[in-house]
Amino acid sequence: MAASKIAITIEKNILNRLDYLVKSNVFPNRSKAIQAAVQEKLSRLEKSRLARECAKLDPDNEQAIAEEGFSMEFEEWPEY
Repeated sequence: MAASKIAITIEKNILNRLDYLVKSNVFPNRSKAIQAAVQEKLSRLEKSRLARECAKLDPDNEQAIAEEGFSMEFEEWPEY
């Protein structure tokens, strides 16, 4: 995948913790560590957004939509 170079400003204490993880071989370099952190945060935001959207759904209505047309289909299925 193509990568883009960016510049960021980061607090010194966060940078120190990040450098410790790199020195401990948790990440190969700062760039990979920051990339992993951003990816994790984006994934969490997407999951929480999905949860919020799902909470808006009416379970009874969703069940009715899922079962719509089943009664007619059962009559058309061959017996085994």
